[in-house]
Amino acid sequence: MAGTDEEAVAAEDDALYVLTAVLLTPAQFPSVLGDDYPEACAALDLPPVVDGYGLVLGQDSDGARWTVVIDDVSLVAVAIASWDCGMEYDLSPDERTVVAALPGWPLDVAVAAPGVPAPHDPAPEIIDRKPLSPPDTDIWGPAQRRLGADEIALRWAIWRDQLADAVFKPAAAPSADGEQAEPAEPAEGSTLSSPRSPVRRVLDEARGYVDTPPPLGRVRSSFAPGDARTLRADGPGWSIVARTDDIAFVLLDEQPGQVVPVGRGPELPGLLEALDKLAVRPL
Repeated sequence: MAGTDEEAVAAEDDALYVLTAVLLTPAQFPSVLGDDYPEACAALDLPPVVDGYGLVLGQDSDGARWTVVIDDVSLVAVAIASWDCGMEYDLSPDERTVVAALPGWPLDVAVAAPGVPAPHDPAPEIIDRKPLSPPDTDIWGPAQRRLGADEIALRWAIWRDQLADAVFKPAAAPSADGEQAEPAEPAEGSTLSSPRSPVRRVLDEARGYVDTPPPLGRVRSSFAPGDARTLRADGPGWSIVARTDDIAFVLLDEQPGQVVPVGRGPELPGLLEALDKLAVRPL
């Protein structure tokens, strides 16, 4: 996703050359920032309003990084959809929609504005807060675990095709740059064979969401082929990616770089159905 060279919005009385934009809503937020919507908002010191925000990332005329937060979510959604289709879209938010202009970027941006200095943080004397910076994903931890879950959700068919239907073996998690792991070989045994196994604990905690609703965005449901939904659930130290008509994948902070498949069996279908009913969905 990237804007045209001419696109610019106001930020701190200077022009901002738009590079990209993302949604920050209960149903769609950069999961690298947190396990749920309030946590992602807290990473930017924003209140978790129900309608959410649009984040416009760009550079000013000096090359400094800025994140402009706007409350016109629809405008950003249309821009992202247009860019995803290879179309140009002039993302020019009205100044009245600007909630905040934050120094730095909360996410990695691979492009830069032409004709201005290389991306850098604004000078300390012109800002009143520490610049935003992307979470560290060089080592395995919550941010890398959530990015791995994002990749599995995005490339579900590839990951699903690596597995036999009957027996499973953990596979290597995708890296932060989306590099695909080698296919996993089927292995004897169930991932749920031990009542105290980490995956057993994760499923029990996820089931607890049915009785005690978690923070907004902790469970999300999105489109999948047919009548299915892609389900994403996160918790303290774990992420689940599943299709409501198929299996699930579990990633854990305590198992660096591993992806554990969970077969449907007698338990998973009911759990996924219950989670899907309480999940937030994109508008």
